[in-house]
Amino acid sequence: MTEEVLRLVGVTQQYGHGATAVSALSGVDLDVRRGELVAVMGASGSGKSTLLSIAGGLAKPTTGEVIIEGAYLSEQSPARLAQLRRRSLGFVFQDFNLIPTLTAMENVTLPLELDGFRSRVAHRAGRDALDSVGLADKHDSYPDDLSGGQQQRVAIARAVVGGRRLILADEPTGALDSATGELVLKMLRARIDAGAAGILVTHEARHAAFADRIVFLRDGRIVDQTRRDDADVLLTGPAR
Repeated sequence: MTEEVLRLVGVTQQYGHGATAVSALSGVDLDVRRGELVAVMGASGSGKSTLLSIAGGLAKPTTGEVIIEGAYLSEQSPARLAQLRRRSLGFVFQDFNLIPTLTAMENVTLPLELDGFRSRVAHRAGRDALDSVGLADKHDSYPDDLSGGQQQRVAIARAVVGGRRLILADEPTGALDSATGELVLKMLRARIDAGAAGILVTHEARHAAFADRIVFLRDGRIVDQTRRDDADVLLTGPAR
């Protein structure tokens, strides 16, 4: 599988103007292909979360282009951009972002129902997504009745429901113990192997080891990248 799902071309994000301007990203070029998980690493303030927000169309870059499955985000109307996010993108956050008054099934199917899917079709897709992350017996459970790991698995099911092709994960294991975090990453990896593309923002090398490629950010720039099998870089970090 070599088809590009996401392209960032010359992406810059600047806050403020003149002498007080701060560049969160500077000239970032990044391609992510179907079947590929890219881990993004870097110190706090290096631009990791900004990159993820721009890649998902949640923020507009100051300059540059974001292209998802051939669609230039800068050319999309607000309505079309919202539709593209619902249909093509799945987000997984550290704090789960589940709606506490909705069941696991309702949390997963909400994006589909907002996109106009019939309830029966949305329910079938939600059931398949929850079953795929090992929650076949938790469809009717509320978030407060689930463990942290189970809540994150619901979040992953919501991210992939409806066959979304781009999964963006921002420190998805930060609130979990190490064993549960590894299980969540294995599930994310399985979804990528099934044909999606993904970006994983993480600060831990052992989590980045689940990725096919590791990109290192420093001061808003990509300073190095390596393939998963380059153990020396995983242990020591980017060349300086």
